Amino acid sequence: MENKKVEKAVFVGIIRPEDDERKIMEYLDELEFLAETAGAVGDRKFVQRVDKPEKATYIRSGKLEEIASYCEENEINYVIFDDELTGMQQRNIEKVIKCSSVIDRTSLILEIFSQRAKTAYAKTQVELARYNYMLPRLAGMWTHLERQRGGVGTRGGMGETQIEVDRRIVRERIARLKEELKRIDRQMATQRGNRGGLVRLSLVGYTNVGKSTLMNLLSKSEVFAENKLFATLDTTVRKVVLGNVPFLLSDTVGFIRKLPTQLIEAFKSTLDEVREADILLHVVDISHPDYEEQMEVVDKTLKDISASDKPTYVIFNKIDAYKPEPYDEFSMNPRTEKNFSLEEVKDKWMREKKIPCIFISATEKKGIDKLKDDLYKMVAEIHAGRYPFNNFLW
Repeated sequence: MENKKVEKAVFVGIIRPEDDERKIMEYLDELEFLAETAGAVGDRKFVQRVDKPEKATYIRSGKLEEIASYCEENEINYVIFDDELTGMQQRNIEKVIKCSSVIDRTSLILEIFSQRAKTAYAKTQVELARYNYMLPRLAGMWTHLERQRGGVGTRGGMGETQIEVDRRIVRERIARLKEELKRIDRQMATQRGNRGGLVRLSLVGYTNVGKSTLMNLLSKSEVFAENKLFATLDTTVRKVVLGNVPFLLSDTVGFIRKLPTQLIEAFKSTLDEVREADILLHVVDISHPDYEEQMEVVDKTLKDISASDKPTYVIFNKIDAYKPEPYDEFSMNPRTEKNFSLEEVKDKWMREKKIPCIFISATEKKGIDKLKDDLYKMVAEIHAGRYPFNNFLW
């Protein structure tokens, strides 16, 4: 059997004076995980300290030449920048790095979404996001086609330039995709309306925190779940019955830092399940070193889609993988939250911050009975308020 050629990628980021270097390196680790999800293998990370990104090339010329030489010597396929590049920056970088494809974080995420889209609805949403990303960059993509088209039927014999033709074609395609999404949205709204008055719960969270695994556990279904980013794109809705109380549980696309605005816009209708939920179940990977920052990203995204006012129950998942950073008691550095034991973390959230939450392990099935009991009480309370005369349910 012929071995498939390995696609190698390097990653590029900048460190501004106000940035935390450790966080920047963690962001590049996440970028590498994204690349692996798309099918590439991480090779090396490049960072440069700058006051601000270079307007023309994002990074300075010396670092750019260093990356170009490394890519040529090591047969690198992709150079991936952690921030979104302008069309001009991408064109200028490609003039220096000629042997590798230059892409940015947004383009990489769009590629993953394109690979993961299975249904016609998801494919349409991703295609719309791609075209919206492409439109301002057409000049860079089609410079080899820029020429005058003259001939019969053109004003003054000059015609449109190829770039104008391409822009018009893309705009027309965007308009058609938006109309197609509106049509599907109407169908989905009808489907949601046909579900009656069942209480709705929606799983939300950063990508790869275990939402789909939890969905399978609660609904006893087989929703696709794996240790990769954006394993779920299409919204999945399952009817769940705990004791004698039924409710609908939905799982949709995970959020991520710097989620492209094109995707948020394209997937807004998919996220109607989140906006229309009675309760949000915010799933958090407690074992991730920056889980609090991930929580902030989710909160911001919920605000962006007008769903931040929903009652929220936080599910801290993956307690089996939680490991505090070791602390040297003889060190001059103060002990921080990263040195907290799991019990101290629980105390912080449950007693100090007093947020409604639970600590579980979906894979090890730890805390699941307590979770089901909590969900039962929440759903039963809403159901009793919605249907006060249906007391026979309880």
